[in-house]
Amino acid sequence: MNEDATTDLECGGQAAFEIITAARETPLVFASPHSGSVYPPDLRPAALPVTALRSAEDALVDRLVASGPQHGATLLAGRIARTYLDLNRRADEWDPLLIEDCPPGPVSTRAQAGYGVVPRLTGDGHRLYDRRLPQAEALDRVARVHRPYHRALAELMQGAQARHGVAVLIDWHSMPSRATGGDGGADIVLGDRHGTSCPARLTRRLRALFEGLGWRVALNRPYAGGYATQTWGRPPEGFWAIQVELNRALYLDEATLEPGLGWSRCSKGLERVITALTTDIDGLVR
Repeated sequence: MNEDATTDLECGGQAAFEIITAARETPLVFASPHSGSVYPPDLRPAALPVTALRSAEDALVDRLVASGPQHGATLLAGRIARTYLDLNRRADEWDPLLIEDCPPGPVSTRAQAGYGVVPRLTGDGHRLYDRRLPQAEALDRVARVHRPYHRALAELMQGAQARHGVAVLIDWHSMPSRATGGDGGADIVLGDRHGTSCPARLTRRLRALFEGLGWRVALNRPYAGGYATQTWGRPPEGFWAIQVELNRALYLDEATLEPGLGWSRCSKGLERVITALTTDIDGLVR
């Protein structure tokens, strides 16, 4: 990250997130909640291969969109691993199979599947723990990581909306190549909550930019947009949000989580998309 980076909140000696301020003001806010690779010592997982432990990470996505601030998009990047706490879940999205004395209330489909705000399973389906977690431990993770991250996101979105009349969140993620059928699947999935989280012109523009690179683009399937997109996708109030899922086969060696053969092409392509989007954004929000 660059010299303008700022950090907030210590978690096991590491910043829980990082904000890289844009070089110029635009309505755009980029977020990469799942690119964190810091595993706090109190995680204490079961004996697992490192590849399993890291399988839920959106590895290197923050690096792929790091040009955003140069062109006018402030970047909020999570630093704590998704395995420890999922920043794209509600703060109360508890999994009663994992959390002792789980607070009462409905259990979401994602939490039932093992992927609540504190995940029970790795991205590839391994059990993360050989124990249940005390409620106090889970609440402490939310207080130290989830709440400050979303407070920072709220400040960025509200500030952009106050200055420009509209704030636009692009929530960047990655997906395993198997998620969309391997080599024959989509390269990009755009999630706009089935047309409700942002005006169609933003979705259409992003789709055109990605297709201009020769990439296959799907809309809302299998990812329609998670917690952040749902929270900030309120166009009548001047808040727009869209989720972008990048197929990891574009840029990543999925076995090692290191840059793959397509890294250079993908990173250059994304910079083209980001440059065009930041150039177009004032016209899009009018």
